[in-house]
Amino acid sequence: MELLGSTLTATYARPRPTPTNFLPAISTMASSYKNRFPHYSLSHSLTLPWRPSTYYKVASISPELAPLSRTTQDLPPTKIVPYPGNRTALFTRYTPDDWYKSNHISYNDSDTSRRGAVRLRVDTSRMILDKEQQTKKTQEDTSRNLGERVNDITFWKAEINYEIDQMIGETNALSDMKRRLERALAETEGPLQVAQECLYHREKRMAIDLVHDEVEKQLLREVEIIRSCQERMRRHLDKVLAQLASNRAAQHELERDVSDKQTALRIDDKCHHLRNTSEGIGYFRGVDRIDATISVPETWAKFTDDNILRCQSERAASAKLRDDVENLLIITANEMWNQFNTVNVAFTNRIAETNDAKNKLQNHLAKTLQEIFQTEITIESLKKSIKDASAPMKVAQTRLDERTRRPNVELCRDSAQLRLVNEVHEIDDTIVSLQQRLREAEDTLQMLVHTKTNLEHELAIKANTLFLDQEKCMGLRKSFPSIPRLVGYT
Repeated sequence: MELLGSTLTATYARPRPTPTNFLPAISTMASSYKNRFPHYSLSHSLTLPWRPSTYYKVASISPELAPLSRTTQDLPPTKIVPYPGNRTALFTRYTPDDWYKSNHISYNDSDTSRRGAVRLRVDTSRMILDKEQQTKKTQEDTSRNLGERVNDITFWKAEINYEIDQMIGETNALSDMKRRLERALAETEGPLQVAQECLYHREKRMAIDLVHDEVEKQLLREVEIIRSCQERMRRHLDKVLAQLASNRAAQHELERDVSDKQTALRIDDKCHHLRNTSEGIGYFRGVDRIDATISVPETWAKFTDDNILRCQSERAASAKLRDDVENLLIITANEMWNQFNTVNVAFTNRIAETNDAKNKLQNHLAKTLQEIFQTEITIESLKKSIKDASAPMKVAQTRLDERTRRPNVELCRDSAQLRLVNEVHEIDDTIVSLQQRLREAEDTLQMLVHTKTNLEHELAIKANTLFLDQEKCMGLRKSFPSIPRLVGYT
């Protein structure tokens, strides 16, 4: 039989089983689980049945610590642990002073913890209020800056749109002037051809009639004047084409700038109206460390201002060029018309021919000239149609090119994609057909010119030398264009 007070077999020294109901954690901090009294050895008291009545149920009666309780009385004799009677067990007990000191330490720790918690709550409330106010003020400043930015973009966008409208008007006016110049240049081909034809026909004079008379001198001078006018018109036409290219380039820069500003305005306006309750907001980690900007407000404003200044400069140059072309058309029309009248007066003094052969051959020649004129108009219409087809082709190909930038699965071969491809093929087929018809029209024009030459050759063969000036030369000169046609109005 072992002694009840022995060190190894004493009842109070035996390890107790772990209670089934564990104490829940009071705090999530690691310090909540630390031992407040590391200098006390409480290993033997961890199984005492005490429980704080604040959060936990009343402890059940332990039969080992209350052997005389009701539950102990219900146990069989073999399960009842006898009370340790050995006096050596009393030496392991705490003294009342230890018990009172432990209680006071617990009280002081509780007061200290509560005071720290109160200070923490007060400081935390004040910090939360301050941070909320600071965050709100910062957000208001940011919204105000975004609003100012939206106003700046709106101002420059309005300025650019005004310049674009002005440039579009100027470009249209210059395009009209270009068409007038082209029509006037085309109109000079008829008088030049007439003058050259007159000289050609007069070379068929025979014998003494083949003289270098006043009519021939004026005809040669008329050819020189018409060619001089054509050369000046071509030079100005080249200038107009170059100016149109410059105008379109300046307009393109403005349109690209206004397109960028429209996108920026939409983004900044969306950012300006974002609120804490808005949908679509989320975290974008690291975005504040990305600096993708390429300009500062000064260079940003200077870029747009430079584009506007360039547009204004091009508009001024375009207006001046239009005035120069207008003056040129008036001067050349007067020069050609005056010389035409001079040649006609000289021809009138030399006319002695009859009208028999003239009426027949001139009728066919006039019809051929009219058909040449109509064919030239047809050729110009075909060229214009081919030129007009380039814009839809550019639009379709630009759309296809833009749609290649759709991300990932958005690169869908949808009906729009198929229709765009078909549109490119259709426009290409149209251009090929128009070009084929243009070649046919040019061949027809050449055939008409050849037919006219044959008629003139027949007229030269059949006509008498006495009828050359009136029948052939004066007959051709009856179709000299009027002043409005020479300046390109009709």
